[in-house]
Amino acid sequence: MVDSCRVCESCKAGEEQYCDNQATIYTYNSRDKQGNITFGGYGDNIVADEAFVLKVPKNLDPAATAPLLCAGITTYSPLKHWNAGPGKKIGVVGLGGLGHMALKFSHAFGAHTVQFTTSASKVEDAKKLGADEVILTKESGWADKHAGSFDLIIDCVSADHDVNAYLGLLKRNGVLCTVGVPEDPVKIAAFSVLGRKTFTGSMIGGIAETQEMLDFCGEHNIVSDIEMTSFDKLDEVWDRVVKGDVKYRFVLDLKTLRN
Repeated sequence: MVDSCRVCESCKAGEEQYCDNQATIYTYNSRDKQGNITFGGYGDNIVADEAFVLKVPKNLDPAATAPLLCAGITTYSPLKHWNAGPGKKIGVVGLGGLGHMALKFSHAFGAHTVQFTTSASKVEDAKKLGADEVILTKESGWADKHAGSFDLIIDCVSADHDVNAYLGLLKRNGVLCTVGVPEDPVKIAAFSVLGRKTFTGSMIGGIAETQEMLDFCGEHNIVSDIEMTSFDKLDEVWDRVVKGDVKYRFVLDLKTLRN
């Protein structure tokens, strides 16, 4: 974000991403208050009020820090909001750009963290990233022994999938928070939310929380797992993103913008 209305209840609470006046100006593809389009990483420079500028800890690699401003804060915010930490059992659905950050943060918060994945090839990666357990959801009966045991599940999957199976894993008053963007509307069975279970969503965090996340990352040496690439390979890397062939975020080298 580079601005918001700053006067509504959400903005005053430091939740500019939820601006009640829908006046949040994003770094990419928004119109600023002068009517100019923001170009994000495709621009040579960007202008922002100091209230929307963040400080990156010096010990973090700038390239690997870049995705923290999206995938990082998108997963940090719900984990922090629902008090992930010691004594909590947290699930992460999907191990991609968002999922690998949710896994790192949940582990760093001290929660017992369980990774759900459809890919056997990602089991070892999940363990290296901090998973205490990894569950392959293509195996029969995968949910049986975990029913009613999770405090919070962060669903990072954008492909269409059945969320009711994960709602069944929640404790009474448990929360399933979706941060993925499936193409079709999510269908929830009425009996899936018995036990005062909550199905909710989240997006990025406010500026104060984003700075808090960056400081946390600096203290715990957390960054995104990335692959650097160049502007001349955009078509190639886009095809790889669609195929899920990246661990776990591509970052464009701005030095190649004018080559």
